[in-house]
Amino acid sequence: MKILIRVVIAAVALWVASAVVDGIDLEGGSDGEKALTLLVVAVVFGVINAVLKPIIKVVGCAFYVLTLGLIALVVNAALLMLTSWIAGEIGVPFHVEWFWPAFWGAIIVGLVSWLLNLFVDDER
Repeated sequence: MKILIRVVIAAVALWVASAVVDGIDLEGGSDGEKALTLLVVAVVFGVINAVLKPIIKVVGCAFYVLTLGLIALVVNAALLMLTSWIAGEIGVPFHVEWFWPAFWGAIIVGLVSWLLNLFVDDER
């Protein structure tokens, strides 16, 4: 159940980012198709974050220290762009144009996810 809640939170955060940031495009016909697209993209984004982000943090530990953690913004943008590329490869209509929309989108996804996670009880 926890995983499902996290996927829905990520999908909502991605929806907010696509609504706010020009350059993050969520295409599709009906609202149901868009919701399904967001859920698929949220799963892809979650898997990418679960697999690659810890590796990047370990390998780039010195960069995190030298930049006081600001490199995390660039890493998150790169992971969002990778998610967009994978979504395109599997035929999901979600696209991030280039780095700056990915940068601002990653910030929005992080903030919205953080805010929504405040309302989720971790024990259940």
